[in-house]
Amino acid sequence: MASIAAAPRRGPLNIPTVAGAGFLVAWVAGLSVPVPTPGFGASGSEIVAAYAGHESAAAVQFLLTEGLPPAALALVPLALARAAGWSRAGRVAAAAGLAAAVVSFAQFLFGMALVAAPSPGAAHGWLEALNRADGVKMFLLATVGVAGALAGALPRWLAATGLALAVAIAGSGIGYALLLTGVATLAYVSLPLLILFITGAGIALGRKAGQPCRARG
Repeated sequence: MASIAAAPRRGPLNIPTVAGAGFLVAWVAGLSVPVPTPGFGASGSEIVAAYAGHESAAAVQFLLTEGLPPAALALVPLALARAAGWSRAGRVAAAAGLAAAVVSFAQFLFGMALVAAPSPGAAHGWLEALNRADGVKMFLLATVGVAGALAGALPRWLAATGLALAVAIAGSGIGYALLLTGVATLAYVSLPLLILFITGAGIALGRKAGQPCRARG
């Protein structure tokens, strides 16, 4: 007769939980690092002056906010696609998440180059590339939010969070891609939503994967 196994499944299926929690920890730690942030209109000389004496702290912040988060940006949407049975929405979320992870890691490399920029001109170029890449990443994450909401694998509150994230982060993405300060301030709304969505989705998907499975005996 059928029975419920006492122990949950273990192993790779727990990865979404670890990835989601790691995303939260990395961002909180990264935002806690005191580093000056030059605005879009800063000149090369102003950028160099802002980072002078803060090179090590800036490198740590770039690692925590751009170098480590790509793991979660790739793994959580992949877990979502798997939980959704690789539906069309699930596949779109996975593809957009993987692309966002690649862009985020590129931003980490841009950040390392920015910190070590040998001249004001180079510093200005790297910061502009970093910000414009952020805009591209935000559009991809808006796609993850919409596709994740439509995939049907998340709790309703997380699906709603995904839709809210899509609206906010697409708006801030326009600001970063076009270097428009006014619109870019939407990042103050979209970043908390992103952290909530990725962390919440990772934990929810991890719990779903770890639920007892039906066994025969």
